[in-house]
Amino acid sequence: MLEKGTESGVARILVVEDDASISDVVCSTLSGAGFACTPAYSGTEAKLLIESGEPFDLFVCDLMLPGMPGEDVVALVRSKGTAPILVTSAKAQVVDRVALLRMGADDYLVKPFDLDELMARVEALLRRAGFFPGAPGDAGGASAADAEERPLEHGAWRLFPEARRFEVAGETVALTRTEFDIVASFMRRPRKVFTKRELYRAVWNEDAVVEEKAISTHVSNIRSKLKGSGTEGYIETVWGIGFKLADEPSA
Repeated sequence: MLEKGTESGVARILVVEDDASISDVVCSTLSGAGFACTPAYSGTEAKLLIESGEPFDLFVCDLMLPGMPGEDVVALVRSKGTAPILVTSAKAQVVDRVALLRMGADDYLVKPFDLDELMARVEALLRRAGFFPGAPGDAGGASAADAEERPLEHGAWRLFPEARRFEVAGETVALTRTEFDIVASFMRRPRKVFTKRELYRAVWNEDAVVEEKAISTHVSNIRSKLKGSGTEGYIETVWGIGFKLADEPSA
């Protein structure tokens, strides 16, 4: 188990699950690991909690929910910020997982799932969010040191790794944590052609445990967010291999 207790405090998790027995087991497991869990038994209840402004650092969300479907909960969470979202669902089709990733989910766990795997995925998402000592992430806003850090640059792109900020032609572009980590991987090694498996390993710091198609989905999301800036072509597809940064990007 990873050590808890960052300066930002205990990670707060909203567990959106209408099956009371599953909710109890998930909340008990996560609470036993040192996280602060709040259960919501319907999409409507989750909506009220999210819109109340109560802060959450991670969301575990089922899809088949009463009142408001899980897909709408995911969309609502993503419209409010970049907190990681782990979807849990009995829907096992690739098309379902791809759709949720495109909507803004960070990971997907098919029911029935092993509690150890749930814990591993939660910890991986929170590690990237900065809730463990020495982890990269934005746990409390940019500091003066963040503002002074030397950014990574590529054409019109500027990326501040410590502040977790990404700019295009001076304008901040909001990326999810997964999207940010993918862009950071490209910019740290601008001449490298990444396979999808290598990108997964770079972002999650583990071997791929989901379809590599998930990486393509996240890259597609990044390109969509860049269309207005005209820099979506900075990320090139290398057919049969993966992705790389364009050698001579033009804004």
